[in-house]
Amino acid sequence: MAADRAGWRIHGMSVEGYRHRRDGLPCQDACAHTDAGPVAVLAVADGAGSRPRSDEGSRLAVELAAEHFVRRAAAQAASPPGEAVHALLVDTYREVTKVFLETTGASAADFATTLTVVVLAPDWLGHLSVGDGFVVLRAGSEDGERQFHLLPQPVAAGEYSNETVFLTSPDAARWVHTDCVADPGIDGVLLSTDGLAQAALSRSGGGATTPNASFVDAVFRSLDTPGPVSEAAHDNLAALLRSDRLTALNADDKTLLRAVRRTRR
Repeated sequence: MAADRAGWRIHGMSVEGYRHRRDGLPCQDACAHTDAGPVAVLAVADGAGSRPRSDEGSRLAVELAAEHFVRRAAAQAASPPGEAVHALLVDTYREVTKVFLETTGASAADFATTLTVVVLAPDWLGHLSVGDGFVVLRAGSEDGERQFHLLPQPVAAGEYSNETVFLTSPDAARWVHTDCVADPGIDGVLLSTDGLAQAALSRSGGGATTPNASFVDAVFRSLDTPGPVSEAAHDNLAALLRSDRLTALNADDKTLLRAVRRTRR
């Protein structure tokens, strides 16, 4: 899955984790991206492992998110950063959830999935998250080192770290988190599900969570080369996500969707 439009080079994939490969089960993660005019939308989703059709749910969620967010954002791309963007994100989330629930009907709980969306507009970046996906930005440098920034994540829905919220949760709207960032220095965006949290994020002694600079930097740099994403680059990313090193950290399904800004001429 790759694209080179709307000012961004985009590439990503979802792969089944070790447990699912071992048991012959489908990948329950999904990702999608699309663009319209100057706007690009990226979405990742993680189906609930305990639900029988969550692989279908995650695919439906990212497809609906790509369709609805790009349509609404393209129409409002000129909106100034701030409350108008937050309202756009929440209103579009409601659209997506309504169609998702109408499509899945009485069996909606069987399709339970998280959803994380990023909208890339010319003057702002919008972020919406339901569940435990995360987003890392590359922006600026300090002493010659690229700087990486973890966007705020939703507050935990329960006292246990493995509790999360899904689109089908009765009170999901209560836990929706949105951000609007206006920073022309942003030239890289990474979205992922929690299967990569141990590799892509680090926890400091004080308990704060920050990006793992060495991992994130390598992932972005491999997409910085101008031109279409090669088959070799696609194969290399698949090999990384299925590697023993990452599997040892987390055996769940893994999704990595990344975008780097094309060099301005």
